[in-house]
Amino acid sequence: MSEEGYRAVLELLREFSPLVQALPPRAALVQARGAQRYFGVDAERIAEVIRLRAVARLGTDVRIGVAGTWAVAAMASARIPGPGGILAVPGERVAEFLGPLPVEELYGLGSRQAEALRGYGLHTVGALTEVPPGVVERILGRRAGRVVVERARGIDPRPVTPRDLPSSAAVRSRFAREELDGPHARAELLGLVVRLGATLRGRRQAARALTLTLRFAGGTRWEKTRRLPEPSAHDEDLRTLAYRLMDAAGLQRARLTGMVLRAEDLTGAERAARQLTLDPVREARLTVEAAIDRANARFGPGTVRPAATFRRAPAAA
Repeated sequence: MSEEGYRAVLELLREFSPLVQALPPRAALVQARGAQRYFGVDAERIAEVIRLRAVARLGTDVRIGVAGTWAVAAMASARIPGPGGILAVPGERVAEFLGPLPVEELYGLGSRQAEALRGYGLHTVGALTEVPPGVVERILGRRAGRVVVERARGIDPRPVTPRDLPSSAAVRSRFAREELDGPHARAELLGLVVRLGATLRGRRQAARALTLTLRFAGGTRWEKTRRLPEPSAHDEDLRTLAYRLMDAAGLQRARLTGMVLRAEDLTGAERAARQLTLDPVREARLTVEAAIDRANARFGPGTVRPAATFRRAPAAA
């Protein structure tokens, strides 16, 4: 997978959770509890949707291991044959899954460590759980032995921590049919702004510039970049500039098929200036924005969003 393709997959994962930990060059971890609550489905179903979107949007198949811990998910992913697939290991099946695996397939175990364990007759992951932990600690050392025994039992307390983020962030939308209605297109752009802002704030980043790409029927496209007055991840600032970009496109009855909004030249949120303002309206919006972020983090992305981003159902005949 190319670097560009890898970044596109990371952006796809962030549509489901702000907690995405990149593990370059091709792996990533996702904490999907919020998405599970929001969609009311289990993690395996979410993995199916992610894989489908990766193939449909990006032309890239992915291997997804689904489990309650980092190590077990990684080992499940490694057991998937071919370019793509899903293997879920629920909590009650962890011992059944890990037990028969060759000891060298235990996540994080080095080849020399595996060789040392085999020298003592410990050939499978399950065998590591059948001997006293002190035996493994004497073979590998106290600290390494303790970690190996825990992982052999499916224990891995490490959290998913966002890191190694790409220097840009993008959100995309494709229209089900060619879009001629200007208000509908602008509402779609507002939805992209909200998703992009939430992504940046979840990653504790701010954008210095925005790029809007509009795709038209026939395969043509229009693209323009403008810089923000100062780095920001707030919806109000991103929306103002995004609307100016769309106005600059001079659309009249153009047949839109999709759009991409990209945050460029990202910086850490701690480097973005937070100036005092006497505008009570803006301060109120920022307060509401923070509350919405907390609600979406708890109940799932998009739980709370502007009413204009909802499409009205067609009137009955």
